[in-house]
Amino acid sequence: MELDGKRIAVLAEDTYEEMELWYPKIRLTEAGAEVHVVGPEAGATYTSKHGLPVTADVAADDIAAGEYDAVVIPGGYSPDRMRRHESMVKFVREMSDQGKVVAFICHAGWLPISAGILKGKRATSFFSIKDDMVNAGAKWEDAEVVVDGNLISSRTPDDLPAFLRAIIEKLS
Repeated sequence: MELDGKRIAVLAEDTYEEMELWYPKIRLTEAGAEVHVVGPEAGATYTSKHGLPVTADVAADDIAAGEYDAVVIPGGYSPDRMRRHESMVKFVREMSDQGKVVAFICHAGWLPISAGILKGKRATSFFSIKDDMVNAGAKWEDAEVVVDGNLISSRTPDDLPAFLRAIIEKLS
């Protein structure tokens, strides 16, 4: 399988967008990756915008960027909650600093903004946070997927097929 031996963290917090967490988790596992759901607390259950639960395999405090090949950040309103946890912000920053894949979709751009990794980088997001992205120094584009080095971004759940193709291609 194309992602055998790869380890991927999918971040979770309350009010995540279901499709933006579950589709990557399932598709990346299907491609052979070892996928961990990472939340503020190991074993805690986080609820999506529409009530779908996910349980964190590990806590953000207990992982290091060197242990993973990629991080996927789902949207919804969870990224606003994620960036309140310094361990989640630090993990994303360190993943970027190490040149690892940082993939984010929809409102998930809020976490890379807080990690300070968007300055001068091409990226996209849900249109309502375009100003936030631009103010953080991103060169915002309206495209289904934007790849700039190790950063992969998409706009909405409709873009998930292109988003996952880009992630798998980058990690293969």
